[in-house]
Amino acid sequence: MKIFIYVIAGIFLFVGLICLVLSVSSRKQPDLGTINGLLRPCPNTPNCVCSEYPLEDAFIKPLSYSIAHDDAWLSLKQVVAKTGGLLILKQDRYLRAQYVTPILRFIDDVEFRMDEDKHLIHVRSASRVGHSDLGENRRRVERLRKVFEAL
Repeated sequence: MKIFIYVIAGIFLFVGLICLVLSVSSRKQPDLGTINGLLRPCPNTPNCVCSEYPLEDAFIKPLSYSIAHDDAWLSLKQVVAKTGGLLILKQDRYLRAQYVTPILRFIDDVEFRMDEDKHLIHVRSASRVGHSDLGENRRRVERLRKVFEAL
Protein backbone atom coordinates (compact mmCIF):
# COMPACT_ATOMS: atom_id res chain seq x y z
CA MET A 1 0.00 0.00 0.00
CA LYS A 2 2.90 2.38 0.76
CA ILE A 3 4.35 1.81 -2.69
CA PHE A 4 1.00 2.67 -4.30
CA ILE A 5 0.84 5.95 -2.35
CA TYR A 6 4.42 6.82 -3.34
CA VAL A 7 3.69 6.08 -7.00
CA ILE A 8 0.55 8.27 -6.96
CA ALA A 9 2.40 11.06 -5.15
CA GLY A 10 5.24 10.81 -7.67
CA ILE A 11 2.82 11.04 -10.58
CA PHE A 12 1.16 14.14 -9.11
CA LEU A 13 4.54 15.72 -8.44
CA PHE A 14 5.71 14.99 -11.99
CA VAL A 15 2.54 16.40 -13.57
CA GLY A 16 2.71 19.46 -11.32
CA LEU A 17 6.33 20.05 -12.28
CA ILE A 18 5.51 19.83 -15.99
CA CYS A 19 2.64 22.31 -15.56
CA LEU A 20 4.94 24.68 -13.68
CA VAL A 21 7.61 24.51 -16.39
CA LEU A 22 5.05 25.14 -19.15
CA SER A 23 3.50 28.03 -17.25
CA VAL A 24 6.87 29.68 -16.67
CA SER A 25 7.89 29.15 -20.30
CA SER A 26 4.71 30.90 -21.49
CA ARG A 27 6.05 34.13 -19.99
CA LYS A 28 8.54 34.49 -22.86
CA GLN A 29 6.99 36.72 -25.50
CA PRO A 30 7.11 35.38 -29.06
CA ASP A 31 7.69 37.49 -32.16
CA LEU A 32 4.53 39.52 -32.65
CA GLY A 33 3.39 42.48 -34.70
CA THR A 34 2.97 42.97 -38.41
CA ILE A 35 5.07 41.96 -41.38
CA ASN A 36 4.59 44.07 -44.50
CA GLY A 37 1.42 45.50 -42.98
CA LEU A 38 -0.19 42.10 -42.20
CA LEU A 39 -0.43 40.12 -38.99
CA ARG A 40 2.06 37.28 -38.80
CA PRO A 41 0.92 33.89 -40.13
CA CYS A 42 0.19 31.13 -37.66
CA PRO A 43 2.82 28.46 -37.02
CA ASN A 44 2.17 24.88 -38.10
CA THR A 45 0.52 24.02 -34.79
CA PRO A 46 -3.22 23.94 -34.05
CA ASN A 47 -3.03 26.54 -31.29
CA CYS A 48 -3.47 29.68 -33.39
CA VAL A 49 -6.08 31.36 -35.60
CA CYS A 50 -5.62 34.31 -37.93
CA SER A 51 -7.90 36.18 -40.33
CA GLU A 52 -5.15 37.43 -42.66
CA TYR A 53 -4.53 34.16 -44.51
CA PRO A 54 -7.78 32.64 -45.86
CA LEU A 55 -6.19 29.56 -47.42
CA GLU A 56 -4.72 28.22 -44.18
CA ASP A 57 -6.35 25.77 -41.77
CA ALA A 58 -6.02 28.36 -39.03
CA PHE A 59 -8.24 30.86 -40.86
CA ILE A 60 -10.99 32.66 -38.98
CA LYS A 61 -13.20 35.44 -40.29
CA PRO A 62 -12.14 39.00 -39.41
CA LEU A 63 -14.39 41.28 -37.41
CA SER A 64 -16.48 43.58 -39.60
CA TYR A 65 -18.04 46.92 -38.73
CA SER A 66 -20.25 49.54 -40.33
CA ILE A 67 -19.68 52.41 -37.90
CA ALA A 68 -16.96 55.05 -37.99
CA HIS A 69 -13.42 53.68 -37.84
CA ASP A 70 -12.57 55.45 -34.59
CA ASP A 71 -15.79 54.24 -32.96
CA ALA A 72 -15.06 50.65 -34.04
CA TRP A 73 -11.53 50.91 -32.65
CA LEU A 74 -12.82 52.28 -29.34
CA SER A 75 -15.44 49.51 -29.18
CA LEU A 76 -12.74 46.91 -29.79
CA LYS A 77 -10.72 48.20 -26.84
CA GLN A 78 -13.83 47.96 -24.66
CA VAL A 79 -14.51 44.42 -25.89
CA VAL A 80 -10.99 43.31 -24.96
CA ALA A 81 -11.46 44.69 -21.44
CA LYS A 82 -14.93 43.13 -21.09
CA THR A 83 -13.68 39.70 -22.14
CA GLY A 84 -10.80 39.64 -19.66
CA GLY A 85 -7.95 40.77 -21.89
CA LEU A 86 -5.18 43.13 -20.94
CA LEU A 87 -4.19 45.69 -23.59
CA ILE A 88 -0.42 45.57 -23.90
CA LEU A 89 0.29 47.69 -26.97
CA LYS A 90 -1.90 50.36 -28.57
CA GLN A 91 -0.78 51.81 -31.87
CA ASP A 92 -2.67 53.73 -34.52
CA ARG A 93 -4.45 50.76 -36.13
CA TYR A 94 -2.79 47.84 -34.29
CA LEU A 95 -3.60 46.45 -30.84
CA ARG A 96 -2.04 43.64 -28.86
CA ALA A 97 -3.69 42.06 -25.84
CA GLN A 98 -2.92 39.18 -23.52
CA TYR A 99 -5.33 36.67 -22.06
CA VAL A 100 -4.33 34.37 -19.20
CA THR A 101 -5.89 30.92 -18.94
CA PRO A 102 -7.65 30.44 -15.61
CA ILE A 103 -6.15 27.23 -14.25
CA LEU A 104 -2.56 26.90 -15.47
CA ARG A 105 -2.02 30.65 -16.08
CA PHE A 106 -0.76 30.25 -19.65
CA ILE A 107 -0.52 33.49 -21.64
CA ASP A 108 -2.20 33.77 -25.04
CA ASP A 109 -1.51 36.72 -27.36
CA VAL A 110 -4.29 38.35 -29.37
CA GLU A 111 -3.50 40.92 -32.03
CA PHE A 112 -5.78 43.17 -34.06
CA ARG A 113 -5.15 45.18 -37.22
CA MET A 114 -7.70 47.54 -38.71
CA ASP A 115 -8.25 47.58 -42.48
CA GLU A 116 -10.14 50.85 -42.91
CA ASP A 117 -10.67 50.41 -46.66
CA LYS A 118 -12.61 47.16 -46.18
CA HIS A 119 -14.17 48.00 -42.78
CA LEU A 120 -12.51 44.94 -41.24
CA ILE A 121 -10.50 44.26 -38.12
CA HIS A 122 -8.14 41.38 -38.69
CA VAL A 123 -7.36 39.23 -35.68
CA ARG A 124 -4.70 36.73 -34.67
CA SER A 125 -4.99 34.71 -31.46
CA ALA A 126 -2.21 32.32 -30.48
CA SER A 127 -1.02 30.30 -27.51
CA ARG A 128 2.58 30.81 -26.47
CA VAL A 129 3.24 27.20 -25.47
CA GLY A 130 2.00 23.76 -26.29
CA HIS A 131 0.94 22.13 -29.50
CA SER A 132 -2.84 22.17 -29.27
CA ASP A 133 -5.12 24.57 -27.42
CA LEU A 134 -8.20 22.34 -27.89
CA GLY A 135 -9.83 25.17 -29.89
CA GLU A 136 -9.57 27.84 -27.20
CA ASN A 137 -8.17 30.56 -29.48
CA ARG A 138 -10.96 30.04 -32.02
CA ARG A 139 -13.58 30.16 -29.24
CA ARG A 140 -11.98 33.33 -27.84
CA VAL A 141 -12.19 35.12 -31.18
CA GLU A 142 -15.81 34.06 -31.58
CA ARG A 143 -16.59 35.42 -28.08
CA LEU A 144 -14.85 38.67 -29.02
CA ARG A 145 -16.90 38.81 -32.23
CA LYS A 146 -20.16 38.26 -30.37
CA VAL A 147 -19.46 41.03 -27.85
CA PHE A 148 -18.14 43.36 -30.58
CA GLU A 149 -21.27 42.90 -32.69
CA ALA A 150 -23.50 43.52 -29.66
CA LEU A 151 -22.04 47.01 -29.10
